Amino acid sequence: MEMQVIVKVKLNLANAEIASSFTNTMEQYRLACNYVSEYIFNHDFDMKQSRLNKVLYTNLRSLFMLKSQMAQSVIRTVIARYKTVKTQMKRKPYKHQDINTGEWYREIRDLTWLQKPITFNRPQVDLQRNRDWSYLSSGQLSINTLDGRVKVTPVCHGFDQYFDGTWKFGLAKLLKTSGKWYLHISATKTVADFDNQTVKHVVGIDRGLRFLATTYDEQGQTSFFNGKAVIRKRAKYQKLRAKLQAKGTKSAKRRLKKLSGRENRWMTDVNHRLSKTLVQKFGSNTLFVLEDLTGVSFERTDLPKALRNQNKSWAFYQLEQFLTYKAHLNNSEVIEVSAKYTSQRCPKCGTIKKSNRNHDLHEYHCINCDYRSNDDRLGAMNIQLLGTQYISGQEQPKFELTTNA
Repeated sequence: MEMQVIVKVKLNLANAEIASSFTNTMEQYRLACNYVSEYIFNHDFDMKQSRLNKVLYTNLRSLFMLKSQMAQSVIRTVIARYKTVKTQMKRKPYKHQDINTGEWYREIRDLTWLQKPITFNRPQVDLQRNRDWSYLSSGQLSINTLDGRVKVTPVCHGFDQYFDGTWKFGLAKLLKTSGKWYLHISATKTVADFDNQTVKHVVGIDRGLRFLATTYDEQGQTSFFNGKAVIRKRAKYQKLRAKLQAKGTKSAKRRLKKLSGRENRWMTDVNHRLSKTLVQKFGSNTLFVLEDLTGVSFERTDLPKALRNQNKSWAFYQLEQFLTYKAHLNNSEVIEVSAKYTSQRCPKCGTIKKSNRNHDLHEYHCINCDYRSNDDRLGAMNIQLLGTQYISGQEQPKFELTTNA
């Protein structure tokens, strides 16, 4: 199995001329991406690389002064963005209600629902390994620009670990964030395929807001990872954000931009540390089981009012990403199972009843068998059971609501 990580490398530029070359190259690349995007939008979303290359290659070279490889990369970048948007639209169908019958309908969306071409606003450029960027024996990076190649010094803690011969570098993305230059490098490594027959632990993980994660394993052990500190800090950021938005001055807007980056970096660090803790706690040959949270909303009545309407789903998705690649490096696996009824099902008698869960007390009480448990723990227990069913051979385990429930 091949796994991929993104290595984020800060760049130390020797002079202003290099920064100017980077800026010019990224801006021309951005304009070229918008040019290709408009063509795709106006030609029935044709995303065949060879056809687009035949029609657009010459214009990309002449209009934007791009080099040969960069012109090819522009087309690939735009195609990838349209495919990503296509997948996102498919996963979030349009819901509408019939005003006569009151029935709700779901309509699968595709790219024809777009009202205008996808726009590339942030200057950046994709660089191909060896053709556009390379790592020199001196420890520097050689990066291609419209003005020729330049040499920069990478600043990245632990960068050397990717040169042990087991990693293969690929596409790199040059970008500028908060006045600093970065190169995001794709690195792939071949790891052993996960073997269901060698599983030592099956761990159900219930993600949430009050507890970032609640785990339950095959030995009946439960661990809670408290999210109250995260909630308090988010509330602090939200309060400051509202204050700056009310001012509306240029300096306030600049602070808002910095604040957003700071909050995202902080939450990224939280997810890194949590995923690392989970992998280290259970060791190798572990199956981590998560709910598929697509379209799932969270109970937020116990949150500060300022945070109840915020969509923080990206943080849950990011935790899953971090856990997945760390698990793969440790000969473990992460799977998603259906979230249906995992918070409503009694793990003792199997009764599924929504009213058994008391959100105010954070307790599940089964009226059929009198079983009681913390509601987050109960979710992790049911998720763990689905993981056990997966190991037993069920490809898509899920709970079904029976007529006698």
